Amino acid sequence: MGIDLPLLWAVVIGFGLMMYVIMDGFDLGIGLLFPFVRDRSDRDTMVNTVAPVWDGNETWLVLGGAALLAAFPLAYSIILTALYLPIVAMLAGLIWRGVAFEFRFKADEAHKPFWDKAFAWGSYVATFSQGVALGAFINGFTVADGAYAGGLLDWLTPFSLFTGIGLLAAYGLLGATWLIMKTEGRLQGRMRALGRQVTVALLAAIAVVSLWTPYAHPAVAVRWFALPNLLFFAPVPVLVLLAGWALLRTLGRESHAPPFILALFVLFLGYSGLAISLWPNIVPPAISIWDAAAPVQSMGFALVGALFIIPFILAYTAWSYYVFRGKVRPGEGYH
Repeated sequence: MGIDLPLLWAVVIGFGLMMYVIMDGFDLGIGLLFPFVRDRSDRDTMVNTVAPVWDGNETWLVLGGAALLAAFPLAYSIILTALYLPIVAMLAGLIWRGVAFEFRFKADEAHKPFWDKAFAWGSYVATFSQGVALGAFINGFTVADGAYAGGLLDWLTPFSLFTGIGLLAAYGLLGATWLIMKTEGRLQGRMRALGRQVTVALLAAIAVVSLWTPYAHPAVAVRWFALPNLLFFAPVPVLVLLAGWALLRTLGRESHAPPFILALFVLFLGYSGLAISLWPNIVPPAISIWDAAAPVQSMGFALVGALFIIPFILAYTAWSYYVFRGKVRPGEGYH
């Protein structure tokens, strides 16, 4: 029996995207929380918690895009054409917040408020654009003769706008729980209060998306609610409720790492639910990973490089987080 290369590449891309959501999610979440923290010293501490690692977090986004092009060029051409505007907005947001990230430390007092706002707005634009693109992806694309056949603004729907708001809540929760783990005192207390509010908002958003998606897409409803699938997939929403309840409890206690771990678990469950709904399509609603796969020789050649690079990325990422482990206090930081 030969190796199923499209399946293997789907796992690689899914892993890369999940790593990006986890690692850049709390990074972007810190920018989203900026408007809710007024003290300049607290803002500096927030940024210092990610200053040593934030560049590396976005490596996974690059890996995911490159892997999609190498393994599924048909999907790459359709998805990027259909989501051209939200992807450009996302990149503009990421670039803008990256510039602001560096300049806010070096600006004089008169210009620091401008770069603080730039950092926050860049984070909001990048996160909201990612959420809109996700919603448009779930809705699916119009394809004819192997090419995108929809309009320039087909991605702009009430559902995609809602998923954009939902992702703001998701990254905001990751940012708040990350800061609970990395800070202490007044800033940590502020993040606990914000974390409880964002958790409730995120659970509400997950509930709405979980009802909206099968209602709008009968195939997804059949996937989830037909027997015996219902029995197999029921643990996912049950675990979301249990993890959300546990998260709210830990946010009310003097815990440090557990809220962040539980927030990651909730995001992982949401990601799993999305995979269950869409599998095995890489271009919803009808193009599967096998339909969109590149020639076997190309996939095999590129896979050798990917399997060589990914362990290095994991190793230097783990080493970076290990070196800069522990609490970050006011006045301390990479800068």
